[in-house]
Amino acid sequence: MPVTHLSTHADLPQWAVVVACVLSVASLVLLFVELRRRERGGVLVVVTGALAILALLVSIVRPVRVTATESLVGARVLVLADSSRSMELPDGSSKRIDARNRALEALERRAKSARITVLGFGNGNASTLDRGAALAGRSDLTAALRAVADAPEERPQAVVVISDGRLDDPPEGAARDVASILNVPIDTIATTKDAPADASIRHVTAAGAAVAHVPMPLRIEIGCAGGLACDELTVTARELHHDGPPTLLASGLAHVKDGSATVELPVTLERAGVRIVEIALSGASGDAIPENDRRLVAFNVTRERVRVLHVAGRPTNDVRALRQYLKGDASIDLVAFFILRTPTDNVNASQDELALIPFPVDELFSEHLPSFDAVILQDFDAQPYGLEKHLPELAQYVRSGGGLVMVGGPNSFVAGGYAGTPLAEVLPVRLDGSERATAADPAPFVPAWTDVGRLVPMLSPLRNALGDELPQMPGANVLEDARPGGLVLWTHPRRRTKSGAPMPVLAVSDVGNGRSIALGADGGWMLTFSDLGASTGGRAHGALWDGLLGWLMRDPRFEPAQIEPLGDCVGDHASTLRVHVVGSGANAKADLSLDVTRMDAAGPPVHLEHKAADLAAPVDFTLPPLPAGGYSALLRVGDGATTRRDFACEAGGDEWADSRPDVDRLRAIASATSGAFHFAGDAASLDLPKATVVSSERHVAPIAPPWLWAFFAAACVGAHWYARRRSGLS
Repeated sequence: MPVTHLSTHADLPQWAVVVACVLSVASLVLLFVELRRRERGGVLVVVTGALAILALLVSIVRPVRVTATESLVGARVLVLADSSRSMELPDGSSKRIDARNRALEALERRAKSARITVLGFGNGNASTLDRGAALAGRSDLTAALRAVADAPEERPQAVVVISDGRLDDPPEGAARDVASILNVPIDTIATTKDAPADASIRHVTAAGAAVAHVPMPLRIEIGCAGGLACDELTVTARELHHDGPPTLLASGLAHVKDGSATVELPVTLERAGVRIVEIALSGASGDAIPENDRRLVAFNVTRERVRVLHVAGRPTNDVRALRQYLKGDASIDLVAFFILRTPTDNVNASQDELALIPFPVDELFSEHLPSFDAVILQDFDAQPYGLEKHLPELAQYVRSGGGLVMVGGPNSFVAGGYAGTPLAEVLPVRLDGSERATAADPAPFVPAWTDVGRLVPMLSPLRNALGDELPQMPGANVLEDARPGGLVLWTHPRRRTKSGAPMPVLAVSDVGNGRSIALGADGGWMLTFSDLGASTGGRAHGALWDGLLGWLMRDPRFEPAQIEPLGDCVGDHASTLRVHVVGSGANAKADLSLDVTRMDAAGPPVHLEHKAADLAAPVDFTLPPLPAGGYSALLRVGDGATTRRDFACEAGGDEWADSRPDVDRLRAIASATSGAFHFAGDAASLDLPKATVVSSERHVAPIAPPWLWAFFAAACVGAHWYARRRSGLS
């Protein structure tokens, strides 16, 4: 709008105007001092003196009339709203996010003349606030301020932060670190005043890496706030399983003093891979946030060495070859037994004179079985040595995460008495235990590759060495069709099962948390001691067992795919699993199916599919909102092998671990940056920078020409000189 006002002449610097005004004021003071020496006419001296001083000042500044079209441009104010999951914590009868949104509305009403930009901050860079989006697992204010400082947009004149103060960065005591990022005042608004009545597991740390069979101390920090009475709390650690109830690893008592306690629990995880451990807290009555009494921690358990139990019925060529491979691998801790006599043998000697000790079947399969990563039964008859009574435990060992390999021979599979036993239920193939069933076919044969066998990564080392060629083997055990979920990798070129399908020779299967392998032939040694084996320098036998044992131990090199959660999985929020199929070609496509099953509670699995997925790029599976808990994802590539990945969805994660608001940290940030602190209810009283006046079409016109101002000043000075002379002043 058009505005007219007076100003000084444009060729006069501002400092000159200030000096002229100061000298004019000094002249008036001296004039009043001189009046004490006058003889008469004091009023006339004052009037003419003041008029002369004013005329001189005006003749110097030469006032002009300025006419311009002016507009107000509001100051740019950046509002950073906390978008972390701690905003979903309760605050009385509502949530902290409700207080945050009310503060935003009050600011928008208060600052109508300001240009307000509202961004949300959480995991990193600040972004446009989406009030309906999922909240972040972190509250990183420092990263958000740095992103604003690096952006090419106009710098804000002020920043307003709305949060509960429970920030990941800047950490406590480092508020001054944010002062130099933007060099503008940062006003802070706290959404919450008081801490809720809450006992929680605030932090879980492990001393060192998680190694199978090795005790690992867990340090658990517990907090109690909001006036909740919790002097003594029980803490338990349990491992969740895909197939079966959780296993109690350790428990202890936490003695809370001054609102906190620390408990150390030693836990031992027996199986490698990703394992989900539940840390639970109990004993606090009146807890307002029971969700943070339970934490689900994923440990990637590694092996220092693979502990293998190898039990062989007799020292054949195949047994010797496998034992030499196992002994020659430094990463394998081998316990091996050759059975050279049965309990019924008549040795004609006392026990003191026997060099061969009895087979310690009870000790191995009752006390020490859980300590082994894999059990290999090679050409071994279960009946004469008392293993039959331990077969249920051995089957449960496999379902709980162990590995089993049964290698063929005259005393294996059906001939070894395994048909119809609990152990037969965990083999990848069926066994025919009828009286008329044939146990073995002694005719030499060359195994045939299946389509799946050519594709699975576990046999890639063998195919790289031999291609599609395999040596002739001296006979095979008679096996039936693969069980549901089993994969047949080699078949017999002539024999058929009862269904008419080619008879399996090599098959693998996932069984609960564990895996099993059936090799229905005792001719693996021919991969070394044959013309074909000699062509590779004997490396083919080791290549076969590298892949089989690697797959059994879930070595990522031999898994058909890799599954990784993208970001944190939060209970009752959608999440994503990313799948990368290993060894797929540039133009390869396959059907992918994913089944996600709850580990700590009953419920139907979530089934997702990608038809004809492009395997050259990662494939993302978007999961529906899942309740908080432990989950197991089973991926199948086409009709081939499967990959399992366990993961956890927490109710609030780290953002809910400590529910206390940190008002002092917000005060410190405001103080360090010369800003102001308010609670959410007082957000409307926050002082924001004033708007800037911007002029356009500016016209300047002098009120009078300079000579006229000079003439008027000279006349006034002359009149004042005359008045001074009449009053007796010089």
